[in-house]
Amino acid sequence: MRKIFLPAAGFLAAATLAGPASAHTGGAVSGLTAGLAHPFLGLDHLLVMLAVGLWAAAQPAVRAWRGPALFLALLAVGGLTGLAGGALPFVEPGILASVVVLGAMVFAARRLPAGLGLAVLGGFALLHGQAHGAEAVGGLGGYFVGFLAASAGLHLGGFAAGQMLARWRYGLPAAGLGLGLAGLALVAG
Repeated sequence: MRKIFLPAAGFLAAATLAGPASAHTGGAVSGLTAGLAHPFLGLDHLLVMLAVGLWAAAQPAVRAWRGPALFLALLAVGGLTGLAGGALPFVEPGILASVVVLGAMVFAARRLPAGLGLAVLGGFALLHGQAHGAEAVGGLGGYFVGFLAASAGLHLGGFAAGQMLARWRYGLPAAGLGLGLAGLALVAG
């Protein structure tokens, strides 16, 4: 019981730090501190970053790094797109949908082809990055380093929790179901 309590308590503590729905306020942000804080300010971003780590934990060990690495790379590309004024369609609805879909991916674990999972992660990373980049106004290097580092830290946290949950037959599916339900609650608003 203690083995599952500590990760669950950590997850709940992190979730209480997040704002009620969206990290993407439409306001201007800048600098390292804002970048480090940004992934923790909205439940949508926080849950997605943890879900990427959980999904990675469900993959074979030699390929577990691919999802988080791809997500971070495309998060940066999306951020640069947003910074340059480019607009991707359906950014905010896509970000909300990402929580539900990634919850389903964690639920499905290894039954989902890895290539499809990576494609989905990449698409959602672009949307999350675009929203971050669109809000950046100054201290851009620090801001990008901050939100990428904080996102990577949340990936690692999700991976560690996923490793622990994978020890139980229904640990990861239960986490995926919880993520999906949280995403539906965010969509319902």
